[in-house]
Formats: sequence, structure tokens, C-alpha cells
Amino acid sequence: MEIEEIEVRQVEEPVPSHVALMAGGVAGTSVDIALFPIDTIKTRLQSEAGFFKSGGFRGIYSGLGSAALGSAPTAAIFFYTYEGLKKTIGGVVSEKYHPFVHMLAASASEVTACGIRVPVEVIKQRAQTNIQLSSVQVLRMTIRQELLMSNGFFFQIPFSFIQMPAWEILKKYWSRKRGRLVTPWESAVCGAIAGGFSAALTTPFDVAKTRIMLAEDFDVNKDNKQGSTTAKSNIFQVLQKVGQRDGVRGLFAGIVPRTIWISVGGCIFFGIYEKSKSLLQ
Repeated sequence: MEIEEIEVRQVEEPVPSHVALMAGGVAGTSVDIALFPIDTIKTRLQSEAGFFKSGGFRGIYSGLGSAALGSAPTAAIFFYTYEGLKKTIGGVVSEKYHPFVHMLAASASEVTACGIRVPVEVIKQRAQTNIQLSSVQVLRMTIRQELLMSNGFFFQIPFSFIQMPAWEILKKYWSRKRGRLVTPWESAVCGAIAGGFSAALTTPFDVAKTRIMLAEDFDVNKDNKQGSTTAKSNIFQVLQKVGQRDGVRGLFAGIVPRTIWISVGGCIFFGIYEKSKSLLQ
């Protein structure tokens, strides 16, 4: 009697929009608050002024208010869009093309979320490197400089473009190995691996984003035009400038805290997202 080996396929159910919205909000707030000090250290290492002139280890929670306020809506909008597009597009294309669906969904979701993410990031990073100012003071000065939407829309796209498909592939691989859907903690491990890999790879983009968002800084560039020039530069001009001045080391400034922050953050973020999703469903 011939016995056929049957591949066990586990298919995730589509996530309802309201569940993605709420679970994303909970996950985003949790990770941003929990790991804020590491984010501050990373930002100060990438600052053109240097780590110690930007505050060193002092005022490690500067800018926490703006980050906490923007975390929930940013993550909620991201996952609302991501899960919606994944369900819509993924349902009409072959499974072998799903990684491309995840790339497209992640990129579109990031563009949508950046409407909130970019101004929040500008205020947060400026508060992190100007510890004598509150988030409210930073907001007022940034509005005056008309830099709230400072060139930051597309810096996060390369990261999400890599991270989300990697997370989905790792989950699917683990699911097939186990013959069941992954648990929230298993999804968290997949998120940590995908996040750390993506973070290390896209560090130069993060350096460029930080330099542009900190341009025309209140203390560092007050007496020269360097900040104004950087603020008006595009990503490739900034990367070229950093590379010429600081070399590879400058392009990958802050890679260690960034990779640690996003690896641990990915574990918390995706773990809480999956757990919240299962409880809400």
C-alpha cells in the first residue's frame, strides 16, 4: 500500500480591520515606551554634533511624551493598512508571489503611517538631542522652521520593505516545521530576527534620516547655514556627505544600539501584536 506524504499547510485567517487597528496601537505604544532610552542613545550617536554634545547619557527620556503620543496611531494605521492590503491582494495572487505582496503592503502602509510618524520623529529626535528643551518647546520651534514634514517620508520604507516579508517568511517556515500556526511568542522570535537583520542593513538610511531631521538644530547649527543645507538635501546627498566626511563608520553610526533596539523591539512589538490580535479575535 503506497503511503503519500502530505504537507501540512496552516493558513492564517484574515485579520479584521478593527482588530489590526487596536492590536497595532497597543503593540506600538508598548515597544516605544519600553525601549525609549536605547532609541535616545542611538539618535545621539547619529547626531552630527556627536554623542556627548547631544546630551550623552543625561536626560535619557527627553522626548518620551511625543513618542508616547504618536506611537499608538502610527502603529495602528500601519497594521490597519498592511493587513487590509495583504488580505485584498494576497487573495487574488498565487502563494509563491506573497513575499512581493508583503513588500508592496509594507511600503504602502509605511507611506500612510508616515503622515503621523514623520512629525512625531522630528519632534522626538530634536527633544532627544536638546535636553534643555521640552517637547512642547521643540514643537513650537520646529513649526517656526517649517520642518515638521522634513524630507522624512521615505526613510522608513526600505526597513519595512525588508522586515515585513522576512517576518512573514520566518513565520510560515516555522509553521510548516511545527505543523501548526505559530504562537505569539514564536511570532515574537521571528519578529526579533527579521527586525535585527533589517535594522543592521538599513542603518545608513536611518543615519540620513536623523541628520535631516536634526538639521537647523537650535544649538548645533544656530550660527551657520549647514543645518539649512542639510534640511533641503535629499537622502542620497546626505549619504554622500556623511560617507565623504566619516566613511563607512559614519554611515553605520549607531548600528549596535539600533540593531539591539529593533531586535528587542521586534520581539516585544510582534509578540504583543499577535497576543492582542488573538485576544481581540
